[in-house]
Amino acid sequence: MNIVDMARASGLTVILDGRIGQQEYQSVCGSMSALQRFAEALCQHAVNQNDAARHRTAAISPRTQLRRGFK
Repeated sequence: MNIVDMARASGLTVILDGRIGQQEYQSVCGSMSALQRFAEALCQHAVNQNDAARHRTAAISPRTQLRRGFK
């Protein structure tokens, strides 16, 4: 997940404020509706990550799950 790309895709403007060495400092600005879209995209990404983790866990045998501490 690239949070800057998600912000841009949601309609937020990402501005490079400065760079010191390898470190970049950025600001994000936009409308409240763009912020809402960003929040929804972030929540959806978290749900997708949890679903993927559940599918990976389900593919592991019950015996292996017990050894690894899965419930």
